[in-house]
Amino acid sequence: MGAEGLLPKKIAPIPPLILGLQPSALVDHVARVDWSLLDQIPGDRGGSQQVAIEDLKHILSEVNIHILPSVDGISPIRTIAGGSVANTIRGLSVGFGVSSGLIGACGDDEQGCLFVQNMSLNGVNLSKLRMKKGHTAQCACLVDAVGNRTMRPCLSSAVRLQPNELSVDDFKGSKWLALRYGFYHIELIRMAIRLAKQEGLLVSLDLASFEMVRDFRPPLLELLEAGHIDLCFANEDEARELLRCEQKSDPETAVGFLSQHCKWAVVTLGPNGCIAKHGAEIVRVPATGETQPTDATGAGDLFASGFLYGLVNGLPLEDCCKVGACSGGSVIRALGGEVMPENWQWMYKQMQVKGLPLPITN
Repeated sequence: MGAEGLLPKKIAPIPPLILGLQPSALVDHVARVDWSLLDQIPGDRGGSQQVAIEDLKHILSEVNIHILPSVDGISPIRTIAGGSVANTIRGLSVGFGVSSGLIGACGDDEQGCLFVQNMSLNGVNLSKLRMKKGHTAQCACLVDAVGNRTMRPCLSSAVRLQPNELSVDDFKGSKWLALRYGFYHIELIRMAIRLAKQEGLLVSLDLASFEMVRDFRPPLLELLEAGHIDLCFANEDEARELLRCEQKSDPETAVGFLSQHCKWAVVTLGPNGCIAKHGAEIVRVPATGETQPTDATGAGDLFASGFLYGLVNGLPLEDCCKVGACSGGSVIRALGGEVMPENWQWMYKQMQVKGLPLPITN
């Protein structure tokens, strides 16, 4: 018998129920800053626009000069694992007890180690995350005095997952694939959808940012019109950009437009809640929690966590939206896209009051 026959056989991990695709692992530097810093940064306030590494370093060097005082003892700056899909997947895992994992790539640097440690501690399955030699993506998340956030991600020098690195085995055994629209990863997204559909997965798509929709609308329409997106999330600004060539661009029109291509369509409206459609059913659900957020970062991502929790547990459309409103409300109570333990408890109380089934978590 050869030596290899003496080695213990590795037991393959159970595939996660929900698999999120994040081409590049990302670390968020979240800070509450005054408006004067936001005025110095190119691009629209409140949106997300990619910057070069030199610009990111400059922004981060200016943060301490423009930092706002702590609110209620909350640290004015945090460095955490981030990225829209990672926020959703982490929320599903730690807050809702749903088996969830990430597929993507991270660098072998300090930021990559931070990302892996944070996600692992929150129970996220990282068996499909490739570690590569190189840099991990970073993002400056700048939050103003009223809780609005401006994102400046630096992805250009970061390692990323390539389309030819995906295989059908990556998707075997999972039920959902969660995606974020990004033109710069469009071939990877198309490949992931094709392989996921071969394995019978449902696919959810977040529209990412109003800049992404505005600048790369035709490829987005192609994705939607292909008919492989089962669930689509858009916020009000993204929906407006999506419909800019239409006569009307209100949320009702947007959710109707999306529902022509997706089984479930959701438009989130910030403090005004959300509107959702499935088949002929349309529901409106108010927001849950404070009207004045500490930080709006991750609100849409955690809304998606709650909505997906509702879907995998067979809840009606209105209840899916209510859970989403509760989880979205929980993350805006502190800085960053990661829900603090005390705010998960707040969310569970809100769900209980609304008569929603509480998750079973460890």
